Amino acid sequence: MTVHKLASLKFGQTRVVNSLNLADPKLFHSQAFLNGAFVDGVDGRTFVVDNPATGATLATVAICDAAMTRQAIEAAAAAFPAWSKRPSKERSAILRKWAELMVANADDLAAIMSAEHGKPLAEAKGEVTYGASFLEWFAEEARRVDGSVITTPLTDRRLVVLRQPIGVTAGITPWNFPCAMITRKCAPALAVGCTIVIKPAEQTPLSALALAELAMRAGVPAGVFNIVTGDVDDAPIIGGELTSNPIVKKLSFTGSTEIGKLLTRQCADTMKKVSMELGGNAPFIVFDDADVEAAVAGALVAKYRNTGQACTAANRFYVQAGIKDAFAKRYGEEVAKYRVGEGTGEGVTIGPLIDDAAIQKVRAHVKDALDRGASVLVGGSDHELGGRFFQPTLLDGVPSDALMCQEETFGPVAGLTTFTDEDDVIRLANDTPYGLTAYFFTRDHARVWRVAEALESGMVAVNTGLLSTAEAPFGGVKESGLGREGSRWGIDDWTELKYIAMAGL
Repeated sequence: MTVHKLASLKFGQTRVVNSLNLADPKLFHSQAFLNGAFVDGVDGRTFVVDNPATGATLATVAICDAAMTRQAIEAAAAAFPAWSKRPSKERSAILRKWAELMVANADDLAAIMSAEHGKPLAEAKGEVTYGASFLEWFAEEARRVDGSVITTPLTDRRLVVLRQPIGVTAGITPWNFPCAMITRKCAPALAVGCTIVIKPAEQTPLSALALAELAMRAGVPAGVFNIVTGDVDDAPIIGGELTSNPIVKKLSFTGSTEIGKLLTRQCADTMKKVSMELGGNAPFIVFDDADVEAAVAGALVAKYRNTGQACTAANRFYVQAGIKDAFAKRYGEEVAKYRVGEGTGEGVTIGPLIDDAAIQKVRAHVKDALDRGASVLVGGSDHELGGRFFQPTLLDGVPSDALMCQEETFGPVAGLTTFTDEDDVIRLANDTPYGLTAYFFTRDHARVWRVAEALESGMVAVNTGLLSTAEAPFGGVKESGLGREGSRWGIDDWTELKYIAMAGL
């Protein structure tokens, strides 16, 4: 068995880490991926990718500019005619092979992800499997992109609707799920015959580049799948080319609502189709009749998975008065059991936050809640490891006007608020411009339907803290976005309908 380990460094010590001990070192790339080849950045320029657990430099990665992004787009355009005309059965086989390669290399992909993101190895490996599931699902859906024959109002004509690939597409992906967010976009795109240019987050490009290596091995033709990389200062330049270039017909973005609105405005000038999976502010509601143990288990997954760094993470906890003390006691006991450390550490369940800005935000949210009268049940401050580590935290008595109730905390902090009335908690839950995910626990079947339908969210989890799966449509309402990813509906955003009226028959 391959042992994945990082050098032991004090936080902030800078040097290139070469001890990932990958079974297949060829999966580790630091160049951009254009037209089927790994290439250097413009003028050889690079940016640093660090390990958030130690501050050590993992790699210096190629910087792409507008011209290189344009080259990637043009490569995708050149590859589109042949790829879109390729039989769906062949596209399906390539996607399935790519998924199989991901699973076969899961240990190495998880080691790379843990190093650049910080998540525990077990979670990283779980994400690899989850990411591969999108390739598998859409490999199957590739053979079911069907059109329709419409009932005609006239006897001499036939009305036909085709679903055709939209063309060259672009995806901008976040750092928090650096593998799955790429496959969730490129799998449906490639399945229907589109080509794509991906811009991964500057914090986690190494996972994306490893996927490019496996795509080549799976038989994805040159130009069909491209990756342009760059630092935070380069993102507006790369994004500007992706949104303004008329060759690109569709943009899919996962990230903050603020950036999503900006990209949508930029895409308007060329009337691109857009898919936006944006921010959330998920309520987690526990009713008096809930199973306490099940609710605690769900709350742990919904809040602390990925160190709380997920758009679907529960952000506001509303617990009914009759069950509040029992829930708080059991939840606090379980939160206190989490082990914090570097993702490769034995038994680690909570990793570091992604960067300095992230931990500063968590500190600010906790301080604000305490200043407004909340109390600490567990944690409440930086972890003794220092750096970007924060203690898994549980607060009580958090008022609804606290910062952590108004915006995503994106960290390992949960805050409890007591409620008494069902109608009142639904009002509180919906009192946000966001509507991505909502969670609630109850054993009342009538309440299940009543509350699920009343919550203003694109996704509602009932008696579970985990709802993401390739088979279901992922997406939000209100300012949480546009469109859906995954499921049979996830194909729709990558196709255009063409209506053909045939007369004289």
